[in-house]
Amino acid sequence: MGSQVKKSKISYINANVTSIISVALVLTLLGMGALLGLFAHSATERIQAGIGFDVSMADDATDSQVLAMKRLLSAAPYTASVKYISKEEALLYWQRETGEDLMQVLGFNPLTAEFEVHVKPQYAVVDSLNVIEATLSRFPSVDTVQIHRDQVEALNRNINGIMAVLGCVALALLIVSFALINNTVRLTVYSRRFLIYTMKLVGATPGFIRRPIVVSNIINGVIAALAAAVLLSAGLFYIDKAEGGWSALVTIGEVWCVFGALIAVGAVLCGIGALLASNKYLRLDYDELFKR
Repeated sequence: MGSQVKKSKISYINANVTSIISVALVLTLLGMGALLGLFAHSATERIQAGIGFDVSMADDATDSQVLAMKRLLSAAPYTASVKYISKEEALLYWQRETGEDLMQVLGFNPLTAEFEVHVKPQYAVVDSLNVIEATLSRFPSVDTVQIHRDQVEALNRNINGIMAVLGCVALALLIVSFALINNTVRLTVYSRRFLIYTMKLVGATPGFIRRPIVVSNIINGVIAALAAAVLLSAGLFYIDKAEGGWSALVTIGEVWCVFGALIAVGAVLCGIGALLASNKYLRLDYDELFKR
């Protein structure tokens, strides 16, 4: 009898260890997917922050009009950054790029002063840029507002396609993770099926039987999530040392949020899996315990 109890305990411990390792690996994959999603979102915002337009000022625009336009663009809700390029600076840039002195060729500076405006990611779409263009074009001091619509549309199409693929992968990964964790937890409950039946015989209520099983699996889920967080931290540390630059894409706070989400997911999925599995074995007769 003592040897059977000992074997049962060993089997239960082995099942718990296997469950923790399996869940930790699944949560590590889930965490990697979440971090890749954050990296992609941050990179997307950086790319969209490069989208903008040029505002060319009229030749007869006065200094006060130029200053007023600079203040307007700087204070606009859509502006991420604004840079003013005077006629003289534009001429020097032309000379550096082409080697041609327009003052000697034409006798005057044909270039205009302009503002280079980069917009915030939420305004980096053609519809928003069209509204901005229509608003700025009404100013008499503005000559033209140039927007590269084809580039903006192509960039947004590519970004939307990539994000859609990442979303599908994340959904598939979440479904697979739930299935794997549920099956793993069922194995731990399976190792205690005879104990469940014995407790039923002595009059224990279903809630009394389920409670320790669910709690122990929730604890296993938390431990697995912490192990996954350690693995992911080691991976991030290695990437930062070998490649560098990941901290420019995501903040430490966002990484901690991912780790917190892994703990919540591990606890919830393991708890739900244990609840479903324990309910299953509570309904089985003694003979059926050998069949399933």
